[in-house]
Amino acid sequence: MATIEKPRVKEELVSGADILVQSLVNHGVETIFAYPGGCSMPLHQALTRFGDKLRTILPRHEQGGAFAAQGWARSTGQVGVCMATSGPGATNLVTAIADAKLDSIPLIAITGQVPTAVIGTDAFQETPIVEVCRGITKHHYLVTDVNDLARVVREAFIIATTGRPGPVLIDMPKNVQMDTCVPNYHEPLNLPGYKVESPRAKPEQINQMAAAIKRARRPIIYAGGGIVTAEAKEALRKLVAKTGIPITTTVMGLGIYPSTDPLCLDMLGMHGSIYANYAVDQADLLIALGVRFDDRVTGKVEEFCKHGKIIHVDIDASELNKNKPAHIPVCSDVKFALDELNKIVEAPEDISEWVDQCMRWKNDEPFKYNEQYPGILQQHAIRTLWEMTIEKDPVIAVGVGQHQMWAAQFYKFLEPRRWLCSSGLGTMGFGLPAAMGAQAANPGRLCFDIDGDGSFLMNIQELATCVCEKLPVKVLLLNNQHLGMVVQWEDRFMQGNRAHTYLGPIDNPEWSGQGDGIGSLNHAERYPNFVGIAKGFGCGAAYVDKKSDLPAAIEEMIAHDGPYVLDVAAPYQEHVLPMIPGGKTVRDLIKE
Repeated sequence: MATIEKPRVKEELVSGADILVQSLVNHGVETIFAYPGGCSMPLHQALTRFGDKLRTILPRHEQGGAFAAQGWARSTGQVGVCMATSGPGATNLVTAIADAKLDSIPLIAITGQVPTAVIGTDAFQETPIVEVCRGITKHHYLVTDVNDLARVVREAFIIATTGRPGPVLIDMPKNVQMDTCVPNYHEPLNLPGYKVESPRAKPEQINQMAAAIKRARRPIIYAGGGIVTAEAKEALRKLVAKTGIPITTTVMGLGIYPSTDPLCLDMLGMHGSIYANYAVDQADLLIALGVRFDDRVTGKVEEFCKHGKIIHVDIDASELNKNKPAHIPVCSDVKFALDELNKIVEAPEDISEWVDQCMRWKNDEPFKYNEQYPGILQQHAIRTLWEMTIEKDPVIAVGVGQHQMWAAQFYKFLEPRRWLCSSGLGTMGFGLPAAMGAQAANPGRLCFDIDGDGSFLMNIQELATCVCEKLPVKVLLLNNQHLGMVVQWEDRFMQGNRAHTYLGPIDNPEWSGQGDGIGSLNHAERYPNFVGIAKGFGCGAAYVDKKSDLPAAIEEMIAHDGPYVLDVAAPYQEHVLPMIPGGKTVRDLIKE
């Protein structure tokens, strides 16, 4: 009797565009920030077919979309995903990709590309985006064969999230998006030389660290963004509790240790606290955890913690001994190192006198401002926002400039991933789209952008995204009509000569540093009319210039059902203090 063969299931051919989107879904991506164009249309068509599994948010500029993807990643720890078309769409992602590289943010940037047959011919809207981004990505792909695509996406997610996280670029020619194959979503990886497993501190290194802590008389913990990335908050707090050692953080590390705790010395560095800078300068042991000894922290690097022994734990071996030599360099996942250290570490024998000294510095030299100023100082606005919202556990994004540093000083963070800041690249225009991405990821949470007028203008078009995508971001706009940080440097180091730092009309005397000061202008004379702009986009908006009106204005902003811009009139003459000038030391610290 003849055997009857079972009918074969026909293996289905799938387009490259569908394979890519299915791969995103397979990796748990919930939202993509994507702006369409000619060379990414097949990808966008595929996104419509997966609309029940993957939300597509349309930013109003590709840079805004990429910063929104960062806002998602920074506030959740998940991979942020953005997409743009070829040529100008792709190049508009470049700044945000560089930003993610410097701050170690896991980001997948997908770009359309002209068909493979015309690559290199200067085809319409062609740029060699892989070459453009070679130095600012953790890895990059130009996909020329649809059969490679499922594997490439898997590799991209692994590379973006393992070791020291970072951005990965996937460049997709249009013909590859339309080509078909039978996908294998479990294709073996092709990552020769790449170690997926994180390095782990050796037992003898843990013993060395514990011994150094036991012998220390003036120890300080210096912790940064690596603690956030490694989800090592609890291990860090346990170390402080077991040892009683005071702790300072980088701007990337705000929230990893509660800012309201007595042992917290707040941020160190150029605009960090006087007490943190004094403590690090006089420490005999600096325990550096997930930091990179950035120049904004160290100033003149050879003078930084000159007389102290340095322990440096970092997952990236290239950071060890790069900027500052360490006596005990440890290449390790920082959470693993802290967990192992906490098993054996003992408190130093007697550091009570040292802790008392740190507390005296903290008591004598707090962050401060002129509380008698009749108008609204930026510091006062931020402190008021903190007092009114800290119980609500909001996410705070910032632009770049004076307002960024004041927010770091006066908004006291209790948990990580509540503070979103372009730290390494210092990108103006970061705040609004980052808050927008955080709002998409945290729909029930208050998300603020504390911004300056110069920084806000750089991605103001994302107000349209906030309105149209129902993302109720609240903007506290500290409007001093100037590029405040550059003005501060002009005042401190260039005899106050105004060199294109006033943001109003050139026939206004303020353009050349003359006039009575912006504080004397009424609402109608200030430029531009941010309330009018915000309302034109469909946002709620209000203007406030009286200190007594500020709390009610903030209440109204919070209560508004939708995005809101609160335009706060602030003076441009105010400086961020303390300040250690670039390349200088704590002995050059400016207090007033």
